[in-house]
Amino acid sequence: MGALLGYARVFTDEQEFCLQHDALRAAGCARIFSDTASGALDERPKLTEALDHVRPGDTLSVWRLDRLGRSLRHLIDTVTALAERGVGFRSLQESLDTRRAGSSE
Repeated sequence: MGALLGYARVFTDEQEFCLQHDALRAAGCARIFSDTASGALDERPKLTEALDHVRPGDTLSVWRLDRLGRSLRHLIDTVTALAERGVGFRSLQESLDTRRAGSSE
């Protein structure tokens, strides 16, 4: 079983990561990468670091889907790229977990 890693994002320095970090830790994330940036921005250094860090068998988790994707297309492309690398994806609020796709559980 691979590592469970988290990604959190807030829009401004005035916002706090507490809710996202608490939820990701409670879900078992061993490491959390955090950006302060608009979701519309292309450049999110900690997301890039998280995507570079994950390995086959790992799972990248977010608190909500909108924390990861700039748009629906970006979200789909990112999750697809993770799957192609053998990396799972999990969104806590939407109960989305690609590790269980197609299983008989």
